Amino acid sequence: MDKRYQVFISSTFVDLIDERQAVLKSILEMDHMPAGMELFPATDDTAWNLIKDVIDASDYYVLIVGGRYGSLNEEGIGFTEKEYQYAISTKKPVIPLLHENPDNLPRDKTETDEDSWEKLKSFRREVEDKHTCVYWNSADDLKAKVIIGLTSAVKTY
Repeated sequence: MDKRYQVFISSTFVDLIDERQAVLKSILEMDHMPAGMELFPATDDTAWNLIKDVIDASDYYVLIVGGRYGSLNEEGIGFTEKEYQYAISTKKPVIPLLHENPDNLPRDKTETDEDSWEKLKSFRREVEDKHTCVYWNSADDLKAKVIIGLTSAVKTY
């Protein structure tokens, strides 16, 4: 019997609903267990403690970066970037999937605030500096690339 892995899906949410669903489906099709914010139960724990627990319990960390930096925490860091930094600190294998050209995304899927856009560009550079990234341009493209990336990561780790 093959081992089933838990895979944490990290991204901004509202702008990547279709993409997150495609990734979730691809993980399920591979007979692994997706974990992400849409699957979290109601809890008394703070959201960040729950996220850390789920990342800790996961075998792999899938990072999806589109055209939004997302909501900021009290320190001014985006939640997706904070999740990524935590996953890196725990030496979790990362599967980084960056949108091929966020400049060409529709306005409702990109940052309109200059500071947030600069934070997104900086975050992308950080991810690109630390990993061999895969670039996607649609939900279907992303789904295929998750399957390839996760299969490769499972063989490697």
